[in-house]
Amino acid sequence: MTLDQLPEIAPQEKKSPLNQTQLERSQGLDFDLAIVGGGIVGLTLACALKDSGLRVALIEAQSPEQTAARRQAYAMSLLSGRIFEGIGVWPQISPHITHFQRVRLSDADYPKEVVFRPEDLKTKAVYYGAEHGVLITALQNCVRQCKSVSYLCPAQLIEVDYQPQAVQLKVQMAGQERTLRAQLMVAADGARSRIRQQAGIGSMGWKYWQSCITAVLKPEKSHLDTAYERFWPDGPFAILPLPGNRCQIVWTVPHAKAEAILALPREEFLAQLSHNYGAQMGALTLVGEPRLFKVQLMQSNCYVQPRLALMGDAAHCCHPVGGQGLNMGIRDAAALSQVLQASFARGEDIGDLRALKRYERWRRRENWLVLGFTDFLNRCFSNTFLPLVIVRRLGIHILQVALPIKRLMLRLMTGLFGRTPNLARHSVEP
Repeated sequence: MTLDQLPEIAPQEKKSPLNQTQLERSQGLDFDLAIVGGGIVGLTLACALKDSGLRVALIEAQSPEQTAARRQAYAMSLLSGRIFEGIGVWPQISPHITHFQRVRLSDADYPKEVVFRPEDLKTKAVYYGAEHGVLITALQNCVRQCKSVSYLCPAQLIEVDYQPQAVQLKVQMAGQERTLRAQLMVAADGARSRIRQQAGIGSMGWKYWQSCITAVLKPEKSHLDTAYERFWPDGPFAILPLPGNRCQIVWTVPHAKAEAILALPREEFLAQLSHNYGAQMGALTLVGEPRLFKVQLMQSNCYVQPRLALMGDAAHCCHPVGGQGLNMGIRDAAALSQVLQASFARGEDIGDLRALKRYERWRRRENWLVLGFTDFLNRCFSNTFLPLVIVRRLGIHILQVALPIKRLMLRLMTGLFGRTPNLARHSVEP
């Protein structure tokens, strides 16, 4: 879609009936909201609003092909699966991901471990292993079928002007510039969000002493749909099973050690990796080149301002232990869509701070819990301090025998602890 092809939508053309207040606010606006960032979280929000009656612009700087080409896999929670089912994209996703039948948690070479199984929560899987391309392609296809969503991709946001009754965005696409006006702008433009910085929204948190190495491997033996989270003194080591009997590892070690490992010849790299990986799947073959990224904990001082809402990595970042980052963003999108639709149904201005504060109160509190949980796990296990070693290994023993505590921890990890968005309430278990 080019800028000159953007639909000229008169207020009376909306599918849902509008009251007089909504009609007045719609005058002169191109859209009700503009989402900046067409990654998984931005696309999830756009898809979640497809039947809301709200007119949505989705602005993404890269082409759809570039956005989908990212080589990454995620541990996707049960709640994220239910949200995708509520949106209607689960049938396109489910056949192309792994449904974890076991998650094994252990502390270095300590022989005891905690095994999470579907029967612990009476579900069909514990978690899912999903590749980036699978998720984003399903969401892109959904957006293309949404008549209420204008998918501007690739398009560059040049300038933002917050006004009392609207936000004005200057966008460049295919060499053309156009100014768009909306009631609300949603920033889903990542951890280094330019929108958050330009809005003057500060953040709190810290950078960890660790970096993560990610790589995809093909083991000699079947992974049996089993995921592993092993805690070594340098940091956690996760194994995520993927379709085609492949696994992605997320290997956390101090910065200098990570860079040294990445620089090793591939045979030596695999030899070091195999010590942490274990011999349960036989010989390992590297698929593609490993990647390195540094990790941080970040929580924005606020998620909303008049005419602006942050979600996903633009609002918060966490340590990758437990695979919570993307899932937090998907829950943000589901929660924000619910708040916006409720505000719209009441005839409220969806860009008004009072309406947006409902989203902030819901998600910022729950995200603090997850941020604290992942930070605790990493700090508790990434050391050799003897009293802590004794306490955490006692904790593993308790989790083995105390089923209520085990279920509580599993509910937190799978997103089922906290307020459930409406999108996920009536779904059949994926």
